[in-house]
Formats: sequence, structure tokens, C-alpha cells
Amino acid sequence: MRALVTRTAVSFLVCSLAIVAFSREVASQAPAHPLVSQAQYDAWQKELSNWGRWGPDDQLGTLNLITPAKRRAALALVKEGVPVSLSTNTFFEKESDVPCPAELAMLTANDTGATDRVAYPCIHGAAATHLDSLAHTFFAGKMWNGYDTRTLVTMQKGAARNSVLPMKNGIVTRAVLYDIARLKGVPYLEPGDRIYPEDMEAWEKKAGVKAGAGDAIVLRWGRYGRRAKLGPDDNAAGFDNSILPWLKQRDVALIVWETAGYAPQPQGDLFRNAVHNFVQAILGIHILDRADLEALSQAAASRNRWEFMLTVTPLALPNATGSPVNPIAMF
Repeated sequence: MRALVTRTAVSFLVCSLAIVAFSREVASQAPAHPLVSQAQYDAWQKELSNWGRWGPDDQLGTLNLITPAKRRAALALVKEGVPVSLSTNTFFEKESDVPCPAELAMLTANDTGATDRVAYPCIHGAAATHLDSLAHTFFAGKMWNGYDTRTLVTMQKGAARNSVLPMKNGIVTRAVLYDIARLKGVPYLEPGDRIYPEDMEAWEKKAGVKAGAGDAIVLRWGRYGRRAKLGPDDNAAGFDNSILPWLKQRDVALIVWETAGYAPQPQGDLFRNAVHNFVQAILGIHILDRADLEALSQAAASRNRWEFMLTVTPLALPNATGSPVNPIAMF
């Protein structure tokens, strides 16, 4: 009888341990972060909106937060006078991740000089680093500040509001590099990797700096370093959609990133540019897209300095929804 009880107890213990192990395995396979639902995304469009915050006629959005005091504070960050470009070299050849390259044509080339024509057929594509205006993305026929896109953005006249032109005086502010690849101890993240608010705050703790009102967030996952090593690839890492309330709370003026959305995406996820479109149309945050942040990452790491002055000067393009730019970080 005692042997039977012992065998029963041992069997019970083995089964219990197996159940615990199985439960842990299931838990480890369960997603740590649930996907943001369409219902939550729709609700945030009202709950987080900055429409009307700077009056009914505003076209600058969160760039209003870059005050003269903010610019002077950014200037004070310049200790060495060392500039670092955040721009890619313009792509003139078609690749799998550059389906619409820029165009270069020589018009004259002779003993007295040369002239050429440079064109950007798809300014919002991957051919060049560019600044999006707030006339770039819409929700249900409305763009930033609630303007009606059907009457204000037309094929005939372009963007009558929220174009690039209101930024003609340029953008000068404090910027903070969030080097999430460096945080993870890798040269670059992998396609489909998502960046969460806790990643941003973990970097802030590690770097000892954080972005606040009127600042620019510069987000690196290592896109161009990965491209240089592995070749063209249209997949990407990027912000998870849960970052939206965090961005609203931080009140940043500008987001600089390498790619607009992560891919591949989990089944049931929102559309790829969900963060990109929301921050522009709802929060009024301008986006500087397709930045090459490899040189910046090295410059910041060599100095252990993750904040710097950033200048961005778009072309004076009336009615345009974007402009090529060569943003400069100054240490």
C-alpha cells in the first residue's frame, strides 16, 4: 500500500511539473504586447487630437512648440561646431526598396560649363530623405486641424493649406537620438521588430536624456546599416502603434526616422503606416522620413552625447506636400 501511495504521489508530482512547464511554454509564446485594435485607434483620433490647439488657422502643428527660447537652448548644445548629415545620398537607380527613384539628366556639358535637371517623381518615396508637410495624410477627408481636403488639396492646385511653404524659415531645435539598435546591443533591428514606449524609456535611462516639448525625436533601428550589409529590402522595424499616447504626452515637435512603418506585420494588425498617418493628421507632428542615421549614431556614441542641435531647411515650395532635405546635426 505504501509503495502504491508513493508511486501515485510521484506520478502526481511529474504531472504537475509537466503542466507548469507547458504553461510556461505557452506563456513564453503568447505575445507580450497585444495589437492595437481598430476601435482603439479610432478612439484615439478624438482622445489625442491636437486640432484647434493653436487656433483655427494653424498650419504648423507641433512646430509651434519650437519657441525662440527652445532655439537658443539648442544653440547652447553646440560645443565643437561639428556637423553630421542625416541624409541619404539620393537614389537614382531603381531597386526593390526604391521603386520610384529620382531622376538626373544632363542638359549641357561642354568646355564652358554644365547644367542638369534633377527631378523627384515620388517625393514621399524612398529615393531621398524628405520632410512631409501636414497636407500629406488624411482621415476621412480631413487633414491636420480639421481642414477639408476635398477643397484644399486638389490635383489642379496642390495643397492650399498645410503645404511645405509655412516651414520656409526652417526648423532649428534640440534633438535627441533614440538609438534602439544600440540599446538592444545589435547593429540593426530585424524586419517586423516593433519599438514600444518601454524601449524608448529604457533608452532614456541608459542615455541619461529624453525628449520633451518642442524637441525632435530621432529614431534609429539601423535601416541603412542593414541595407549596406545585406542589400535592398523593403521590410523594416519601427514604432508599434501603442506609441501614439506616448508621443502625445511628450509633445515633440518633429519625428526623424529611417522608415515609416514595420513589416512584416502580425495577422490582424492595423495598416503599415498607422503611426505615420496619425502623428501627422491628428497630432500635427511633421515627419522627416528616410533619414540615414548611421553616421549620427557613430558620432553620438563616440562622444556619449545623445542630444544636439538639429537644423532642417525645406525648399520654398508653394502648394507642395513634401520637400527633399539635408538635415544637419551639430555637436
